[in-house]
Amino acid sequence: MEKVLDVLGCHDKELSILVTSDEEIALLNSRYLGRQGPTNVIAFPMCPAIENEPESPLLGDVVISLDTAMREASEAGEPLLETVGRLLVHGLLHLLGYDHERGVDEARRMQGEETRLIKIFKEA
Repeated sequence: MEKVLDVLGCHDKELSILVTSDEEIALLNSRYLGRQGPTNVIAFPMCPAIENEPESPLLGDVVISLDTAMREASEAGEPLLETVGRLLVHGLLHLLGYDHERGVDEARRMQGEETRLIKIFKEA
């Protein structure tokens, strides 16, 4: 992950990663996003809350459901670590402001960056 952070110009930033269960991620999903049920990954960016506030060295938190990742790995026929790596990159992009839910163009932009970064992640 360090190589991916370097490529993104975030070599001096801190990233928190939590791997949890479907049950726990469903609670976070409901509490913070108002959505029901588990999801594969949630990102909580640590952006300045107040305009002109100094930028934090913390990028934020990426939470991954291991239960969902195991199902996705099985369905895709890929190793679990590859699936977790993909979810980690996806969450990191959300921390950096990418959002595939903003429309087709943003989804394509995010997918392109995700594909590029996953290659770097696998090489490291």
